[in-house]
Amino acid sequence: MVIVTRIRREVLTLPAAQLGADNPLPALRLLDNVHRIDDRERADLPGDMARRLGHAPLRSLLPVRIRDGYGRSRRPHRLDALVIENDRLRATVLPGLGGRIASLVHLPTGRELLYRNPVFQPADFALNGAWFSGGIEWNIGATGHTTLSCAPLHAAVVPAPDGWGHRPRRPGGGEEMLRLWEWERLRDVPFQVDLWLPEGSDFLYVGVRIRNPHERPVPLYWWSNIAVPEDRRILAPAEEAWLPHCPNGAAGGPSGHEGRLRRVPVPSYDGIDRTHPLNSPYAADWFYEIPDGRRRWIAAPDADGHGLVQTSTDVLRGRKLFVWGSGPGGRRWQEWLTAPGTGGYCEIQAGLARTQLEHVPLAARGEVSWLEAYGPFDTPSAGEWADVVGAAEERLAAVLPRDHVDRAYAAWRPYADAEPGTTLAAGSGWGALEVLRAGLDLPGTPFPESTLGDAQEPWRHLLRTGSLPAPDPGRPPGPTLVAPPWRDLLETAPATAHTEYHLGVAQWHAGDRAQAVRSWERALRRAPGSWPPLRCLAVADQEAGHHERAAERFADAFGGLCREGHDGETWTAALAALGRETLEALLRVRRAGDARAVWRRLPAAVRRRGRFRLLLAELLLAEGRYAEARAVFDAGFEVADLREGADDIGRLWARLTDEPLPGRYDFRMRPDSG
Repeated sequence: MVIVTRIRREVLTLPAAQLGADNPLPALRLLDNVHRIDDRERADLPGDMARRLGHAPLRSLLPVRIRDGYGRSRRPHRLDALVIENDRLRATVLPGLGGRIASLVHLPTGRELLYRNPVFQPADFALNGAWFSGGIEWNIGATGHTTLSCAPLHAAVVPAPDGWGHRPRRPGGGEEMLRLWEWERLRDVPFQVDLWLPEGSDFLYVGVRIRNPHERPVPLYWWSNIAVPEDRRILAPAEEAWLPHCPNGAAGGPSGHEGRLRRVPVPSYDGIDRTHPLNSPYAADWFYEIPDGRRRWIAAPDADGHGLVQTSTDVLRGRKLFVWGSGPGGRRWQEWLTAPGTGGYCEIQAGLARTQLEHVPLAARGEVSWLEAYGPFDTPSAGEWADVVGAAEERLAAVLPRDHVDRAYAAWRPYADAEPGTTLAAGSGWGALEVLRAGLDLPGTPFPESTLGDAQEPWRHLLRTGSLPAPDPGRPPGPTLVAPPWRDLLETAPATAHTEYHLGVAQWHAGDRAQAVRSWERALRRAPGSWPPLRCLAVADQEAGHHERAAERFADAFGGLCREGHDGETWTAALAALGRETLEALLRVRRAGDARAVWRRLPAAVRRRGRFRLLLAELLLAEGRYAEARAVFDAGFEVADLREGADDIGRLWARLTDEPLPGRYDFRMRPDSG
């Protein structure tokens, strides 16, 4: 019996940590140092790679906000899911969490083709914080996990190429696709992901399109990130890979992307076959160098030869393996991101460039699109590399010929403009605001005015009236729009304290830090003691190396916020965020007494958080109370927003004692960390 491809709603119940409130302070800095390669190393790199490595790095996370309000307490939670299914495959999609494909099951065998995380546990891995592991994610924006990792996307049913593919055309036709789309705010571009599962197909097709609606080029970044069990051998048609190295020569994971890129042999490096993820002791990225003209694919078969393959049209040129490694830090992160007793995972990825350190220019009014295919794959995993890869290529050509993928792309492409039918999920209103401002026509990805919400309302008011309304009393300022057209509107709006504050944020994003400081100073003259511009000036002082003055301004800003004395989730989020920054700034300049005064003003619930238990230990150490600082560690804490690659805990432990770092605190991802 032929089962017609269908799309349906479903509820997925998982043990889940709540995301909590976003950080309401403007993200004037990145959470990580910008990944960069030493200029002296670029001469030995391919020309296109060398140019793209330094192309349009982020200066800040603006206009998005940091998501750090989550914890580690999990309870059963119902997640809205969308399922697209035929008689061969079933894909489960989470539209409210970045459109992540949480599961891809091959129905005839019952095999899960992905690493399916049994919990939802946010961790500090995305560019703006909250991220979770497992499944297939769509990374757009800039180097790193997308800011949309835990954000809702628009979703709807759209027509699919009718009767195309693996079976003769059915009378009546009417095949459907699942479309996901949103406005990516770091680069100000709309994108779409079309999930298409033809009847009888063993492969899920994914059509992706990114458009540049502006009269200027924009930098692009895209990597499709696929989590698979780590007890696999990772195959790709390459004999070399690019391996990021940190300055001391240790193979780098996320914290080792500064220094150089080394071209290394595949499969073996330093005498070890690195295509088996557990053979690497530390976290590392392997960007495969696939020769021009060769088919682009990556596969993850297990010891019995069963697994998943991903392939695409040639626009998606890069392929990558990320491994956590077999060391204690990598194992600890794996436990941190999932549930005890769950098998580990690695990531296989596909991107627009050779490496994730590159951004690709997209011309004004241009667009880029491609087609990916995901499906079950049976091929031997053991043996000599050339033989194994050759056999895999032959098998892939038999089950999904290269020209079939090209023809599937050609069949999908006219449907990319198809208008959505039944709406299945709603994303944000930011795309609607941009469409309203610029009068954009974006066939296939509508951003209707009905999706505008409270966050967009002040900016719609600015657009209509030329003035920016003040926020409700006692609430932190809303997010700032920083793109040039919005900055122009702020510059011509009536110069209230609130407008000057937002103008300063937009100028900071544009790289005009001197003007930003002047705008925040004008805001303070109009509203003396106002904490939002004071906090921004404190950040500017830190960036300029004026740490004493920064600490003073942070303390003044925190005091101003405390005097407002309001309740509510947003105010508490602001108090926690500014309290953390103030404590760190004061401890940096050895003002332990002032730091203790800030600590006392924090709500008890905030002081109990793991991040603040770590800060308490540092404060006690600064006060010379070593035994009490050690007692904080002995009592135990979990820093929910511990940054990927960070060694904050290990460094503080080393100041307390020369004892080995306890396993529960060991998140070190490199041999020299901690």
